[in-house]
Parts: sequence; structure tokens; C-alpha cells
Amino acid sequence: MNEHYVTLFDSLFLPQGLALHLSMERHAGTYTLWILCMDDEVFEKLGYLDLPNVRLLQLSKLETDDLVHVKQQRTIAEYCWTLTPFTPRFVFAADSSVLRVTYLDADLWFRKNPRQIFREFEWSGKQVLITEHAYAPEYDRSATSGQYCVQFMIFKRDSGEAVRSWWEARCLEWCYARAEEGKFGDQKYLDDWTERFSEEVHVLLDKELMLAPWNATRFPHGRAVCWHFHELRILKGLFATRYAVDFGSYPLPWVTRRHIYREYLIDLRRAIDTIMTLGWEVRAQRRWTLNDKFFGLFLGFWRQVWRVVIHWQQPL
Repeated sequence: MNEHYVTLFDSLFLPQGLALHLSMERHAGTYTLWILCMDDEVFEKLGYLDLPNVRLLQLSKLETDDLVHVKQQRTIAEYCWTLTPFTPRFVFAADSSVLRVTYLDADLWFRKNPRQIFREFEWSGKQVLITEHAYAPEYDRSATSGQYCVQFMIFKRDSGEAVRSWWEARCLEWCYARAEEGKFGDQKYLDDWTERFSEEVHVLLDKELMLAPWNATRFPHGRAVCWHFHELRILKGLFATRYAVDFGSYPLPWVTRRHIYREYLIDLRRAIDTIMTLGWEVRAQRRWTLNDKFFGLFLGFWRQVWRVVIHWQQPL
């Protein structure tokens, strides 16, 4: 079966989008990745790249008057969140043969074939699949950010429409990057779905299949099908000759950095090299701060010390 996926990003996050695609080429089997291009620049660049198994959706051709109206009142991130529930509808409208579509965050990365997730979904007999944040206790933000995470969501074409359309209407009404009256972005709306849509919604039972920095200390990394690189940002500045990467605010176990982040950075580097080879700009996704620079100097010094120690300990 050809699985259909949809994600969205703009030209700023093209590196993450290309890294996602690289991982899907290795692990996703027979698939089509639909990309909702948030600006015409990324639409043109992806068109030039002509990636295998990718189909493009141009937002500027799909925006309704209601979307254009709310776009003026929201940040870029908030508008991306607003559009998330629209993405399955855009795919269903573009291709009548698609029976189900899986929404992916652009900073998701596949480590294995996701067949185990789809098997569980089919076994459930439900119409929509969602996943929990599954926070480590010390990082639990369920009260503000929601119990469930908008990162990997499956919708069936017709039978999942009641859930999708309800969510679309709520996000059109209110979708902001702040906690307010039990809402937060597009995400807190999912909190009551197991009661509101009890016949339609299935929550992924195997929490270890979908991991992220907020539960890296709770679960071993080895069984993860997908890893969500939340908060990872590309930096450019005084101490970055080409680029640097900010891993985010969550402390990460050493084993996670070695076996997850190091592998992801290989794909991210390939993506950045592709962009730069074509003469396109890789823009900073976050600015360097004074703390970043002092930390970079400190880390660089101790890396040099470590290299000297290792060299000194080697047998002659």
C-alpha cells in the first residue's frame, strides 16, 4: 500500500524538510510525501530539486479568504499551526484516490519503517490516530502544552472527517502561541478527543515508537520509529564558519546525542550542503546570544584538552 503523508514548512525550514525526506527514502517503504509550501520560494526550490516520491501543494493557490484574514493576525508559527488541520483536506482534494493521510511535523525523522504504527491503527478499527507527548515526569508540560502532540496524526478520508473538520474550525477561530482558557496553539484542542470522539480516535499505545527530547530520559531510544527534533535550530554567526546547531532546552542523555542526534545531523548536513551547492542561502533559525558564544568558547577549549589527553594516552 502506498502511504500518503503531508507536512508543511517554509523556505527557512527547508533543511529540516530535506532531512525528513532523506529519512523517508530509507525507511518509509512505498510512500508519497505531500509538502504544503508555506511560501512561493520553497515551492520553487522544491520544484527545482524534483525530489522522488514528493508532491507539492502551493499555499498561495489554496488559501481561502478566511485563512488570509487570520494570517494577518498571527505569527508565522501560529499560522503554520492554524493550517495543520487543513493539510489532510488539501491532499484529499488534490487526489481522490488517497484513502488516508498522515500529518508529519517537518522536524520529524524516521529511524525505522512505520508499519508497526499503521498495524496498530488498523487493529484499532478507528478513523484517526494521535500520539501522546509521554513526557518524562521532570519535564511534564501537559497542563499548558497538552497531553497529546501534533507530530504524527493519521486521518481516514471520509470517516475521519468529523474530527478533522471540528479541529479545523477551532484552529481557524483561535490558534496562538500562548496558554489561554484551556487552549494552546493547535494542540490543546486534542485533549478531550478520546471523550468527544471516542468512536473515531485511537491513541498510539506503544509510546516508545514516537520519541522526542522531552522523554529522552524516560525511554530508551532503540525502539523509536520516529524522533521529533523539537527546538533544534540552525545558527549562523560570529563563531559559526558555516553553521551551528542548537539542540534546544531539554538535557539529552549522552547515548541519545550519539545515536540519535549525531545521525540526524548527518542528514541535516547533507541537506544544507545541497542547498549551499545550488547557491541558495541557509538562513539562521535562531540568533546567537552572548551565552551561546561563551559556551562555544568553553566547549571548544575542553574539546582541545580532550584531544590532547587522548593523543597522549595512545601507545607509541
